[in-house]
Amino acid sequence: MPPLDLNLPPELAELVPPLTTPDPRECPPLRWGIIGPGGIAHKFARNVASATACRVTAVASRERERAERFAHEHGIPAAVEGYGTLAEREDVDAVYVATPHSAHRDAALLAIAAGKHVLVEKAFTRNAAEAREVVAAAREAGVFCMEAMWTRFLPRHVVARHLVRSGLVGDVVQIVADHGQPLTHIPRLVRPELAGGALLDLGVYPISFIVGLLGRPDAVDAFGHLWETGVDVSSVTHLTYPGASGVATTTMLAPTPTRAFVGGTDGWIALDTPFYGPGGLEVLRRGWEAPVRWSGVPDDGGFEFQVAEAARCVAEGLTESPVLPLDETVAIMEIMDAVRASLGVRFPGEG
Repeated sequence: MPPLDLNLPPELAELVPPLTTPDPRECPPLRWGIIGPGGIAHKFARNVASATACRVTAVASRERERAERFAHEHGIPAAVEGYGTLAEREDVDAVYVATPHSAHRDAALLAIAAGKHVLVEKAFTRNAAEAREVVAAAREAGVFCMEAMWTRFLPRHVVARHLVRSGLVGDVVQIVADHGQPLTHIPRLVRPELAGGALLDLGVYPISFIVGLLGRPDAVDAFGHLWETGVDVSSVTHLTYPGASGVATTTMLAPTPTRAFVGGTDGWIALDTPFYGPGGLEVLRRGWEAPVRWSGVPDDGGFEFQVAEAARCVAEGLTESPVLPLDETVAIMEIMDAVRASLGVRFPGEG
């Protein structure tokens, strides 16, 4: 899979090893089926078609007409009623699960039982117990499985991790990331039976960003506020590490700057807002008079990079991504379980 040159500025390139990332347009071909033709699935379908060598061959909904409308809009050959029907199709190699969180586990297990590779929207499941169940099933079946945390594969985030791991900003002592959007008008997000709330939809981004750089924390502390239906609408999470801390804030009551920065003993890295999407970043190293800017690379929406990662891993016979291992996804779910426990949030049917 040919690399995409990330073109680091000379001031950075001379201080860190060379860096490239796989070019999504040159990824191995993979035939995708989509379960759950909601809003995020539209972006997935567009990015697959416009920026990868993969294609979507089928889409499934519980309502056939909804699947047919989605298929017509995106030029997908097959629209089917029922998730199990899609999972059994011979023209589907991998399944993208884009249902509400409450249905992630069941849809993923259906696909895995049919021998399909799976890419499951973030948050991966409702809780860590369900995540462990999906992971165990995928490992037993020997199929590829990954959380669709698209941010993790964006070139901007590849660059940020590379700069940190190269020691450019010294030892990391603090990471702060924020994500807020006014979303209480969306029915599923205020419904506990659909695993609604700000944390699983928005808060997963800053938490995953911190864990991607610092790993599993030693301790989790959180406080926040609940909606009248019992789901969380805002929270502040503190993750404690040896010599470092991470702070993740989220709300679905108001828009926020959606910023993120990494502070180290020798400098800092600040990602352009919104931090979770494509874009650039700035770096200031001790002794420099001004920050150095990396402006990013062109993209077609951003989902193409995670699609390319899945296709590459499948082609190489890998059952999980080294960039986002399954154990790390489970750790992120455990952190969010701890946050919900602190806030007093429990979804119907949880043990």
